[in-house]
Parts: sequence; structure tokens; C-alpha cells
Amino acid sequence: MSRKDIPQEISLTPKAQKIFKKIMNENPRLERILKDSSHTDIVLLKIKKWIKPILKENPLAYRFYKRDKHSRKDFELLYWKDYAAIRILDYVDNADRDFEDLNRRGEVVRTSPFKLLWLAKKDGSGGATTNFLVDMLQLFRQFEGKCNRMLPSKEKILEWMDRYPSGLDPRVVEIRRINKERILKIILKKLDSGELKRNKYKFINEKTESEKMQTLIKWWDESNFHLSFAVRDPDSLNEMLGNSIDTDTMDTLYEAKKKGIPFFVNPYYLSLLNVNTPEFAIGADTAIRDYVIYSEKLVKEFGHIVAWEKEDIVKPGEPNAAGWILPSHHNIHRRYPKVAILIPDTVGRACGGLCSSCQRMYGFQKGDLNFDLSKLEPKMSWNEKLEKLLEYYENDSQLRDILITGGDALMSSDKSLEYILSRVIEMAKKKIEKNNDRADGDKFAEIARVRLGTRLPVYLPQRITPELIRILTEFKEKASKIGIKQFVIQTHFQSPMEITAEVRDAVEKIISSGWLITNQLVFTTAASRRGHSAKLRKTLNDIGILPYYTFSVKGYMENNYNFATNSRAVQEQLEEKILGNVSKDHSKTMKYFYLDAENIVKNINKMRKKENIPFIATDRNVLNMPGVGKSLSFRVIGITRQGRRILEFDHDYTRKHSPIIDKMGRVIVVESKPIREYLLQLENTMGEDRTEYDSIYGYSMGETEPVASIYKYPKYDFEITDKITNLKI
Repeated sequence: MSRKDIPQEISLTPKAQKIFKKIMNENPRLERILKDSSHTDIVLLKIKKWIKPILKENPLAYRFYKRDKHSRKDFELLYWKDYAAIRILDYVDNADRDFEDLNRRGEVVRTSPFKLLWLAKKDGSGGATTNFLVDMLQLFRQFEGKCNRMLPSKEKILEWMDRYPSGLDPRVVEIRRINKERILKIILKKLDSGELKRNKYKFINEKTESEKMQTLIKWWDESNFHLSFAVRDPDSLNEMLGNSIDTDTMDTLYEAKKKGIPFFVNPYYLSLLNVNTPEFAIGADTAIRDYVIYSEKLVKEFGHIVAWEKEDIVKPGEPNAAGWILPSHHNIHRRYPKVAILIPDTVGRACGGLCSSCQRMYGFQKGDLNFDLSKLEPKMSWNEKLEKLLEYYENDSQLRDILITGGDALMSSDKSLEYILSRVIEMAKKKIEKNNDRADGDKFAEIARVRLGTRLPVYLPQRITPELIRILTEFKEKASKIGIKQFVIQTHFQSPMEITAEVRDAVEKIISSGWLITNQLVFTTAASRRGHSAKLRKTLNDIGILPYYTFSVKGYMENNYNFATNSRAVQEQLEEKILGNVSKDHSKTMKYFYLDAENIVKNINKMRKKENIPFIATDRNVLNMPGVGKSLSFRVIGITRQGRRILEFDHDYTRKHSPIIDKMGRVIVVESKPIREYLLQLENTMGEDRTEYDSIYGYSMGETEPVASIYKYPKYDFEITDKITNLKI
């Protein structure tokens, strides 16, 4: 670690000195240790001698500290003080460790929290920041029992949820009607002036403004209209939003354009953003707005972004980070033995818009991804290539789940999507036929689940047409006959404000085809506000969608603005999402939802009524790790002098991984922002009362939740092989 990270010559700021004095006044034993020790090694020994016997008073907590075998149930039995004692000991055990910090473009950082306190006590040096000292103040208050965790009541959680209207609120519907009219008038003006020209969308017989507006309103119901008139530059974005974007933000957007960050926001999705916000909807659209408006940090880091998911970096012929040999370096992504992602060489590689915290921003930076849709039309060689890709699934011993995504699976044309799905059926048939020649115990896994990954039900519900529903319905009928049992549309709603009448109608159509719809929420700063995710789960349930994952924001400093700390993810899970927990007996019945997918709304409502809950919490809070897999099993083992926590993640052992994880060990993540900075962002930018989040500092550990019964694979009526193919470690 460079000297500047423990800058012994730098004095504490006046504010930091005041917080340090509080720590000393509240913790006389800690003060004596720091004062009477001539070296930090002695400080560490004395602290361990103090804390360890206290932790041993709870054998379960001590086993946790020693990393002996434990379960999610054990985690839930830990006392609030245990969290603090384990973190203090972890700080001692990991003192002076160095870590590569990709938030700072590979700079090495060190964790030495007690050295920082010792230097501060010794001569007011060390450069400990306010963010760091506040975190340490809260740590010892938690350990000494001066700040106990007060779990919110059901009434309080419901009160938080009520802060956020949905897009189905009649008052919101009226706002969107006005927005739509404003946007259409701008498009009309540009078409009339010749500034915009579209072969498919031009006025023929319309003469008056009223006639042209009626035609535009008809076009609004077509998905191609929105793709054709998507905003691609800052000035057009501002114009569509009634010139409501402030000058500082516009400067950031101009810089984003200059750096090559694409803009692609369709008129429908733009109509969801408020321009003149009434009091009842203040901040309601923030989670959407933060997906459209790029942050200064993203713009600054663009050009320096590195890949987060290591297994996405593939060299032809070589195994990826998870050990999988793949037939194509950009068509198939794989982490786990049982599932692999298929990314077609079609318009499905694109999206209906660009989310500011997109996991594929690294690809946009390289130029591999863009919104030049015409260049993504399927080539003549695609059909032949698809056969080779599907042979990979056919000849793999463990694959049983194919997730077709991109980009976005529903960006593909109906013809292209129908062809891909037809070949999936043929591949699944061949896999079954080959199993006929294998003995029990040697048989390969057969395809049991087909998923389509798409955000178009959110971004562009007009894409859900009768023709698409025909394709989905017929595919399910044919695939069911050969034994495929689970059919899932996997989407990504970020806010209850995204759930509009158009979305509700589109979801009803998908449900009628017999496909289950599940949601993956990215837990951005705006989405992490008290009650926001809970309200989203409820609103999704209301229209027949089940939560699947709540993802911590991944990536490094480019996603700093949208990053909500992992401690907040655990807090939300244990203090808000808990309201939607389903009893064990009723949870088992959810696995039959697939068999009656057309009646999912009725079945969800029936379950909610039985349990007397506002939503069903079928999602798991996880982080897509920069190593391999998803997990929220972590410990805070260190902290930088800036107050950014250093987390050590373990793998999620509730699911089967590539055997490579036995060699990889645990995964280190240095968070991009301190907790105090996150709370100040909530307060200063979003108007939150940060005292409502006080317990966040104490959540220094997590344990991955078990998979909900509905998301488990169906069992085969035969024994499959233990052999793992396409793997090289």
C-alpha cells in the first residue's frame, strides 16, 4: 500500500477530531489501550484479548467467527452485539492486509483501522476521515449496547411503502398523459419541419394538426415507432423533457456524448419521467430518472471501466474463469453447471434502452455493444451457427436450463425468435433421444427450463403483441409435450412507477400464454430507499409477477452514484423484505405455480391472503460476484481510511457451482462508497431522513438466503450422471 493511504504526516480535520474524541469518551478501555501501547501490534493483541472472551460467551457466534460450518438459520440467531464483536476481531486478524482496489484503477489499499486510531491518539495524525471515524464510532456503540437494533413494525413498513405511488395511480396516469402529449407534439413538429425523417412513419393524407396527432397516437401503440424515435443525444433528451434538465446535468450529458456513451431512450419510457412534479409524487420517479441520466462518476470513469464478471472474459479455446469451455466467446456465457446463457447474433444483442448502471457498460466502452440496430440484423450464417451453439447444450451432461437474453431476447423479431425457439425444441428432443442409449446413472440432464431475458415489458410494453403471444403459447405447447416443464420471462422492473396500464395489459397477455414472469431488481441508491423495494414487490405481485433477485449494484467507481452498500441490502432483507416471508408449508405449494401459470394472479392473491402479507418475498438479495457466482454471504473484514468497507464474500453453497470454486477461495470486494456517504446522498439528493437507516452500520455480515421452492428445478424420473463435461480446471 502506498504511503498516502496511511499518511502518518496528515492531521485529522477539525470535524474528524470531534468524532474521534467521541469515540475516546465513550470507550475508556479502548482509549487506555491506544494510549498505553507503544506499537500497533500491541494494540491489536490487547483488543483481541478484550473482545475474544466476550464473543466466546455465545458459542454459536464464536463458531461463526471461526468460520466453522453454519447455516442461514444460525445467522438469524446471532445477537446484535455478536455482529460487532466478530467485525472487531476480523479487523484485528486482517490488519495491514493489502488489496487491489479497482475503484481506483488498480491502486493498492490497506486496512489498518486500529493503526489509524492509534496514530490519531498518539499525535492527531494518520489522516483518518470523518466517514471512517463515524463507522468506527457506530461499531463500538453497537458492541457496547449503546445502539440496539429496533426492528420496524409491520405498520411502519407499510407506511414507508405508501410513500411511493405506482404507475397505476390515477394521478400518475394523468401526469403521463400530459407527458405523452408533449412528446408527440415535439415529434410532430420535427416531422413537419423535416428535421426527422422516417420511411415508415410519415404523414400521407393527414392535413391538419389534429389529424396528424391522431395518427401519432395510433403509432404510439407500435414498438417500432418508439425505437425509430428514440432519443440519441442530450439536447433531444432535454427537449423531450420540456427543457427541465439543469445546466450542470446537461454539461455532464454533453461530456458523456463526447466520450462515446450511447443515448437511447424511447418516447414511451421518457413519458414516465416527471417534468412538473406534484407534491404527492416528489421523488417517485427517481429510480427511473437515475437509469436515464448519467452520473458524473460514470462519465469520468468511461474509458477506464474494467470487466466485473471475470467469467465473461473468454478467449476462444480456453476455459473461462469458472472453468467452462465454450463454443463461442460472445454467444454463450456460463457460470454454473446447470444453466448457460445464449446470446443470439441478432437484434436481440441490443436493448430497448441503456440503463446507466448496465452490467454491460464495459462492452459499450469497447464498442462491442451499441444501438445501431440495422447492423444487428441476422446474417445468413446465423442459422448454421445457432445449430453449433445448441449442440453445446445437447452434448453437455449437466445443462438443463437455457436463458436466451442479450441485450434483450424480445428485441429479436418475431420471425427470428420463433426460429430460435423451434431449434431449442429440436435440441431438447435430441438430448432426450441420446439418453435412451444411456444407462440410469449415466444419463445427461435434459432441458427442463427455458427462459427469455427481457426488459421490454418495462421499456416497451408495445412489443407484447398478439403474434408474440402466439409464438410463446405454441412453443410452450410443443415443448411441454417433450418434457420441458418451466417457462419463464425474466424481466427487470426498477420502480413501481414503471408499472403502467400498458405494462399491466402486456403482462396479462404474457400470462395468458402460460409463461411465468419473474423480476430482477437492481438495488440502486434510489431503489434502496426505505419501503421502495417492498412497494415494488407488492405492485409486481398485484399484476402477476414474482420477484426473483434483488441485486446489489456491481461494477466499480463508474457505478458509485447508483451503488447502495451491501450493508443496506442486508438491512432491507431483514427489516423490510421480511414482511413478505411465507411459512414453510405454504412455501412448498408455490412450486406448483408453473402448472397453473395462467392463474398466477389468483394464486398469488390466495397465498397473500393465507399469510396475511402484502407481497410474497420470493427474491434473494445477492451480489453478482466479480469471481464466480452470486452470493450475499460476506463479512466486513477491513475498512479504508476513507471509510469504504472491504468485504470478503464466500460462495453460495445452497446451489451447485463449478468445482473451480474449491480452488478459488473467497472473493474480496472493496466498496466504492462509505456508508456515511451513501446516507448523505439519500438525505441531500433524495430528501430521506437518514436516521431511519441508523442500524445500517451494524449489518457487517450476510448469509445467502435459500432458493424459493418455485425456483427449484423439477426432478427427473431417472438418475443423471455425476460427470461434468465441457469443464477444464
